[in-house]
Parts: sequence; structure tokens; C-alpha cells
Amino acid sequence: MAIKIFIDAGHNPGTINGGAYVDGYEEQAINYAVASMLADLLDQDCRFAVRTSRNTPEQVLGTDTVTSLQERVDMANAWLADFFFSIHCNYNDHPFISGSEIYVYQQDSIAWSMAQTILPIQCQIADTKNNRVRVDPALYVLRKTIMPALLFELGYMTNEEDLFRLVNDPFSFAYGIYCGLLYYFLKVNTTTYPCFF
Repeated sequence: MAIKIFIDAGHNPGTINGGAYVDGYEEQAINYAVASMLADLLDQDCRFAVRTSRNTPEQVLGTDTVTSLQERVDMANAWLADFFFSIHCNYNDHPFISGSEIYVYQQDSIAWSMAQTILPIQCQIADTKNNRVRVDPALYVLRKTIMPALLFELGYMTNEEDLFRLVNDPFSFAYGIYCGLLYYFLKVNTTTYPCFF
């Protein structure tokens, strides 16, 4: 049986849960591009089954921020996904702050272990600074999903170098996550995921 990965392209086009906007670039559009590329990589690998929260660039989920997040969680939970990935970009008032991080619900969990494996590989391939795996149980999609969930902050749109990579090479982020995921499953017990081998 294939490993089921649900990929959430964070935020929406427009004003409903719209995300960051920097120098004419919308976070949601970058998120969508990376999520779509990652979904394509997984879809071409018979060891995985994949679904996405937003299936077109114009799709808007929910009528406000709460219902937008709830729709994403509900889709993943109803599908009984094995893992939930939410793709985002970061923002900071200080333009010198850069790099990638992954948020999980709690330390010493499956999500924590997976994130610790994926993040260094993603950073190496996308050429971003490794800001480490972080715990934030307040994040809605981490506390409401019934499966291990990772929220990716790919880079800072407010940092010139990060923004250039996010806009001009989104595939490196998708491929970095994919390669990190492959390496994670090569490390885990083969009896847990026999379909992978």
C-alpha cells in the first residue's frame, strides 16, 4: 500500500487567508508552485499516493481564515493521510533574517524525526540557511490533523536572496523536500513501511 501524503499549498489568492505579499509577489502563489511540483514528484513515484488542498492556482478554500484552515485539515483527515505537509514562506520586518525551518506539534515525535531528516537536505538543495526544526503546538494545521504534520517555512520573502530563490527556483525546494522524504524512509524500520522497499 502506498504512503499517503497530503500537501497543503498554504493560504489563498485574494484576501481570505491571503498570506504575505512582498515586492509584487504573493506567498500563496509561491506555496502553490512548490506544492504542485512536490505533488508531481510524489505522483510519479509508485511508493506514494498524493492529494493536494488546492488543485488550481485560483482555488480559494474557506470563507475566512479559520474555515480556510479547517477545510485543509478536514480533507487530510477524511482521506486518512499518513502525513500532512503544509507549504509556506516566511516574513520578518528585518530583511537580514533568512533561511528555512519546519514546524511540528511536539518534539520527539514521528513528525519531529521526519523534519530533522528533511530540513538539512532541503536546505542543501535549495541553498538556504538551516534555521532548525521548531515546535509550535498553537499552529492550527499541526494540532487539528490526526496524522504527523509538518509545516514548512521555505524561506523569508523579506530577504532578498531567499525571495530570489523562491521566485526563480521553486523546484529546488520541492526536490529538496522529496529527497529528504526518500532519505527518511530509507532510515525507518522496513516493517513499518514495507511498500517503500
